[in-house]
Amino acid sequence: MLPPLRGRNDTMTQIDVPNSPGFFVSMWREKGPVDTEILEQWKEDMSIESWLMIAEAALFLDAAELLESVETKLSPAEKATLGLVRRRMLGDNHLEQAIDDAILIAKAPETRDLKLEGRLRMERGLSRFEAGDIEGADDDLTWSEVRLKSVAKASRDHDLSLLNKAAFHMATGAPLMALAVYSDISRNSGHANETIAISRLGASRIRASLGHMFDAARHAWNAHAYAIKAHQINMAIEAGTLFIELSLENASQDAELMKEQIKKAKPRSADESEPVLNVNPKDIEDIFLWCHSMLPESYSGEQRPDLRAMVSIAAKIKKLELFSELLENPDGVEDSMLVAIVQACIEDAQLKSKWNHRLTVLTLDNL
Repeated sequence: MLPPLRGRNDTMTQIDVPNSPGFFVSMWREKGPVDTEILEQWKEDMSIESWLMIAEAALFLDAAELLESVETKLSPAEKATLGLVRRRMLGDNHLEQAIDDAILIAKAPETRDLKLEGRLRMERGLSRFEAGDIEGADDDLTWSEVRLKSVAKASRDHDLSLLNKAAFHMATGAPLMALAVYSDISRNSGHANETIAISRLGASRIRASLGHMFDAARHAWNAHAYAIKAHQINMAIEAGTLFIELSLENASQDAELMKEQIKKAKPRSADESEPVLNVNPKDIEDIFLWCHSMLPESYSGEQRPDLRAMVSIAAKIKKLELFSELLENPDGVEDSMLVAIVQACIEDAQLKSKWNHRLTVLTLDNL
């Protein structure tokens, strides 16, 4: 996943390995070792932007021999950046001096790399945020986004700079600033589907907190759609259940399908009123059934927000029978919050007693 700021949902995050470099590593393991000419052909065939991306993938995926081969192709600025990635993987969180040194390399006339300088300033912004230097983090993250927009717009690093900047604003209590950043991630500007999904999910929550229910539902619907395009199933379920929760009290058989409403949506002036949220029940049912079909078969796991949301919604729309196997097997559930939700949803006294017992067991185990 392409996460914001070292961890998802408005907290700071590592940079994920893109799919193409991951495939490159897979090909190496299947067909390698191969000579330089073949490596270069693979890189060209997969349209991989830089050897650094391949080196990072090799590092993350523990392809030591490939990494050794690719490192010889890196520029001085790329080698310095890879060194930072390696140190962070090993748990080193005291990197600001090393980042400063790498920035100097990326800035020096003989080794200059404008894009990497933007990425490294983003890395320093994250480091400063973690150290509590909010002003310094703001300066670096803003500088990084502006630079990357100018030299690598809609690239992986530019997308990350936008998501990190928005997450920074959320972490420092400025949701309207975060919303402004999300609005810069246009669906028509080449940004990755995952980036669009993350931005719309964040924008939906902000809009909902402001009482802008039509925009909140619209963004959640788009987040669901783009998460599916990005093959991010968990995020698609998260966005889908958010859309349903926003929509349940605003269902109307006369409402247009959301895709048609979104086509007609346009920017509003300050004196224009917000559209009233009306959602066709077909949209709610279609998204619910899709999310249900994509749930993992297992009900285990100490944190199952997907099941919490889905069971709660199922109870509201009279579809609890879809979870009959779960309802009959309380001992297979490890998430105490999910147990509490199920217990509140069921009416059968004998079954409710079993879930009450399971909740007691889990509560005692957590003491």
